[in-house]
Amino acid sequence: MNSNEIIQRDKEYVANTYGRFPIALTRGKGARCWDADGKEYIDFSSGIGVNSLGFSDPDWAAAVFAQLITLQHTSNLYYTEPGGLLAKTLCERSGMKKVFFANSGAESNEGAIKCARKYGHINRGADCDTIITLEQSFHGRTLAALSATGQHAFHTQFEPFPTGFKYAPPNDLDALNAMVDNNICAIMIEIVQGEGGVLTLDRAYIEGVARLCAERDVLLIVDEVQTGVGRTGTLFAYQQFGVLPDIVTCAKGLCGGLPIGAVLFGEKTADTFAPGDHATTFGANPAVCSGALHVLSRLNDEYLPRVRKLGERVRAQISAMPHVTGVSGLGLMIGATLDGITSREVVNAGIENGVIALTAKDRLRLLPPLNITDAELDEGLHRLEHALRSV
Repeated sequence: MNSNEIIQRDKEYVANTYGRFPIALTRGKGARCWDADGKEYIDFSSGIGVNSLGFSDPDWAAAVFAQLITLQHTSNLYYTEPGGLLAKTLCERSGMKKVFFANSGAESNEGAIKCARKYGHINRGADCDTIITLEQSFHGRTLAALSATGQHAFHTQFEPFPTGFKYAPPNDLDALNAMVDNNICAIMIEIVQGEGGVLTLDRAYIEGVARLCAERDVLLIVDEVQTGVGRTGTLFAYQQFGVLPDIVTCAKGLCGGLPIGAVLFGEKTADTFAPGDHATTFGANPAVCSGALHVLSRLNDEYLPRVRKLGERVRAQISAMPHVTGVSGLGLMIGATLDGITSREVVNAGIENGVIALTAKDRLRLLPPLNITDAELDEGLHRLEHALRSV
């Protein structure tokens, strides 16, 4: 089938829930991919941060395949080796104590919300059930995760939404402190607000939030669904700011292309959940956990500094491109402010020039594979500059 035939079949049979771009991808290798008509692209999106090792990495695929032909699924009524080993690895590299495995970022954030509320009920009373999140945040598309999302545009047409959330302006400690009362069980933040525009919180603010939580027995939840697993140049973004959360959520790049999410619990929350409190059929799937173990083995202390270095190079080069008035982000999570054109116009122009990018509200967003080669990066930036000049 050619691209047009694939697109038309999709429009006929798939629910219209995505504003797709007109590409029908059929294969990929590294940071390069091809559509059904044979056109090549450099991918600066990583499947929205999922393909941490690019397309079809052979060693990653071998790790997943070896588990698939050994034991592909059992359910969580039984123990398997990959899940426990992945949990141990995540705990040792994050400073956390225990892990619950889910299937997506939204599910991970649901687990964090439930844990925070149970912790509040047990330790501070039945009325301690409210979570503060930040304006311009994004935490997922299930009902509770949407309620946690601090963007009014998401809070329409699906009412009634779950209650128990308040929204604070980012980087304003005074406003946050004024909102914390005896009903607040947790504060939930993204170190870099991805969907909100690739906006990094101030260091002083992050440190202040951590102090406030510790002083008031309020849980600190850090949503690392997009920032985690090496994306910002450390395994988790909070590790660059000298804080240790009580709950961390992650997903996206953890398995490099297969569905997985995780909720990491710190010292205060490690034993909050009891059997029956939370569950999932597919969580800790052995094949997916094997793929995640391979991803983590590659993103080691020798490799992650390269992610930071590449991020600095990309931000420097993009800042000199036409229509770009500012850059933001950490590591290979990069945002660009545009002058006189929309981010969607740039993405469409990128497609014409053979480079795939993303939007983040009115900003251009780039999430290249973490193992992108220098040649792939240079070619992608060259194509992106041509796209910007053409708009």
